[in-house]
Amino acid sequence: MREGDGATDGSGAAGVTPARSTVAEHQRTLIGGDPALTMVELAERAAVPVEAARTFWRAMGFPDVADDVPTFTDRDVAALRAIAVLVEDGTIDLTTAVSLVRAQSHTADRLALWQTEALVEDAARRLHLDDTSARLVVLDRMAAVGAVLEDQIVYAWRRQLASLAARIESEVSHRPDDGVDADALPLPRALGFADMVSFTTRSASLGSQALARLVQGFEFAVRDVITSHGARVVKTIGDAVLFVADDLPTAAEVAVDLIAAIDARPDLLPVRASLVWGRVVSRSGDVFGPTVNLASRLVDVAAPGTVLMDAASADALVTGPKGSRFVCTPRPEADMPGIGTVRLAELRRAEPGRRS
Repeated sequence: MREGDGATDGSGAAGVTPARSTVAEHQRTLIGGDPALTMVELAERAAVPVEAARTFWRAMGFPDVADDVPTFTDRDVAALRAIAVLVEDGTIDLTTAVSLVRAQSHTADRLALWQTEALVEDAARRLHLDDTSARLVVLDRMAAVGAVLEDQIVYAWRRQLASLAARIESEVSHRPDDGVDADALPLPRALGFADMVSFTTRSASLGSQALARLVQGFEFAVRDVITSHGARVVKTIGDAVLFVADDLPTAAEVAVDLIAAIDARPDLLPVRASLVWGRVVSRSGDVFGPTVNLASRLVDVAAPGTVLMDAASADALVTGPKGSRFVCTPRPEADMPGIGTVRLAELRRAEPGRRS
């Protein structure tokens, strides 16, 4: 802690505010010095039109700045110039460049927030601080962990990209020439939703810390089940998670294990789940298509502690590879808004020794 609004013994005692110079020093380190360049100067040094520089900044997710206000550093110049070169040499077009910038910036925003909240929670728990004091401690100690977090981001990105490249290669090399319409959604996937039952009612009676523990406990538990089977989390939405797998048996294992894992946790609310097989399109890290809509509708009508499927997906599962591991029991039809009448089946794991 630098000399400023108060003294500290290094433990981040309550009521102590980091000096402004401390935060300013962190900012200088993170952005590459004091902001000295205006928007016009940023564009000039990056050798791009001013409007292109504005588009880059907006795609980063930041508010507009006046052309004559010093806001940028040489690090901003280097970032803008690097993406501009990809467009100029024909590697990508401008639309793709903007999409890439939006993707990385949105992800970085969510990641920085997640990391900061985790550090705040850590300080509050270990140092027995209130939320305000814990945040001040994190501000004061940001430089101590920033470099490690940056290295971990690069490491994780490299690992994730390598894994994605391997999945794409495997899928393309084994993709049959099945005569699918060229206009059909490109990716055959199994996907499902899982959500907590009675979350709205329960959350209304919880304090902030208890609510945070409930949501985090659910998210960590379902992520562990999903990733351990080789499936992937598409997104979490508070009390729900959307997951995707490249094959139906894997997704079925995920769905039934999710129910069991949450049921074994008395500190969490029971869940219900859905599972559907179909084609989707992937954009902006999310998946879209009628299959996603169907899975969303199914989870809404599933009973607590069950996995609900449409009959076509259930038939594909039990008649396909590893189908003997599962039992799909017919359930009454349901009218789904925007979809129509859907034949349903409840998914369970087969009893030991069962054979199809």
